[in-house]
Amino acid sequence: MMDLITGINTEDATVALVIKEALPQIEKLITAVVAKMKTGGRLFYIGAGTSGRLGILDASEIPPTYGVHDKVIGLIAGGDMAIRKAVENAEDDLQQAWKDLSSYHISSNDILIGIAASGTTPYVLGGLQMAKQQAVITGCIVCNTGSAIASESDYAVELPTGPEFVTGSTRMKAGTAQKMVLNMISTTAMIQLGKVQGNKMVEMQLSNHKLRKRGVTMLVQELHISEEAAQALLQENKTVKKSIKAYREATS
Repeated sequence: MMDLITGINTEDATVALVIKEALPQIEKLITAVVAKMKTGGRLFYIGAGTSGRLGILDASEIPPTYGVHDKVIGLIAGGDMAIRKAVENAEDDLQQAWKDLSSYHISSNDILIGIAASGTTPYVLGGLQMAKQQAVITGCIVCNTGSAIASESDYAVELPTGPEFVTGSTRMKAGTAQKMVLNMISTTAMIQLGKVQGNKMVEMQLSNHKLRKRGVTMLVQELHISEEAAQALLQENKTVKKSIKAYREATS
């Protein structure tokens, strides 16, 4: 068993190096994302299989982490059922992605990122092609160079992660690379949009005891007040960011 997990770990160790080489591409894509979101636009992800699930995962984590709703949207070939169970042949439909996107009234105010390890997935390719026809800015995250999907993207991020430990199992290195880049895109965008202060998630949803306690700790550290005062601020202002602003306005 040790030889198996050592082999997987050795392959995984190459992923960060591949991403490092692609940082200039990633920066250009994030710059485009931030520009659209600063003017009220939305970020859409489309993908099939693992790629689609990773986009949905990233999108689903934005509201609780940053308090931003309906601004990052992930769509998967085959619909929500495909999140848990493979929907055969769904990825082969060139028209379906645009139908899915149209239900959200995507427009030139938004930006679309296609995610596909192969760089050839028809669902993603068709969505990007139609988006370009409608003047929607496009980007992609692919794990090959010179792919059809990259050629249809205004901002292509190409991550040549190479053969998988289990041949063709792109949920491994390719999926890891895609997840890391998605983390970069959404985290950097939220920081640029003012949803982070220092390195603190000051607009996270305080939806459970753990997060409320974290919010209190942030206020105690930032404002040098008691836990009781921090709890009262949060109760009144709902988020850490608004609590900080209210306190400073009241004490200035």
